[in-house]
Amino acid sequence: MKKLLVIIPAFNEENNIVNTINSIKNIESDYCLIDYIVINDCSLDNTLEVCIENNFNYISLPLNLGIGGAVQTGYKYAFDNGYDYAIQFDGDGQHDATYIEALITELEKGVDLVIGSRFINGVSEFKSTKIRRIGISILSFLIKIFTGKKITDPTSGFRACNKKIIELFSDNYPIDYPEPDSIVYVLKKSYSVFEIPVKMKERVNGLSSINAFKSVYYMIKVSLAIMITALSTKGEKNEN
Repeated sequence: MKKLLVIIPAFNEENNIVNTINSIKNIESDYCLIDYIVINDCSLDNTLEVCIENNFNYISLPLNLGIGGAVQTGYKYAFDNGYDYAIQFDGDGQHDATYIEALITELEKGVDLVIGSRFINGVSEFKSTKIRRIGISILSFLIKIFTGKKITDPTSGFRACNKKIIELFSDNYPIDYPEPDSIVYVLKKSYSVFEIPVKMKERVNGLSSINAFKSVYYMIKVSLAIMITALSTKGEKNEN
């Protein structure tokens, strides 16, 4: 049976991580054995202590690497340990673990990267703030221009990929706000990307790392990153 790793980046998620892990432990798959790893990104709260007390599987980073570095740590772990599939899953409780099997199903059909989207078929009632939705629309537009592919939810951190993408991301993954940039990278490498509708929830505890000021910074930086990645990435696949 294939092996799936759920990668859970966590920074200051002491109040959310137990429910997040428990939701994943309740999921069974017809295709895979499901494992998980918490990447504690040098949290300033008791996230690490909670992981230790509950005997969770975790890697604790000695320095804060940010979301990109934390997620890439998970991909490196998945690659080094021979996982067939990997899923990114936020530690803040916003992602719904019941959609994990739907993501896996698309991988089984041969898709390389599957994204859980809030904006398909009106499935998800929670779609973030208006200003962020405007930003998401702009990023979708840029991705469409540079790749020809319409992605409705390019900032979604709820994503699944196969072994080829695990290897790709373990070697090269954006550091800051990586989701839109990494989608462009995958598409320009001629791999397939597909979206499925998922429900997402509002964060219950803690604060988002992106405030109003950072939203503007985010848009400028990610837009530039998309353009640079699109223009600099060659389109060969690694078929190993």
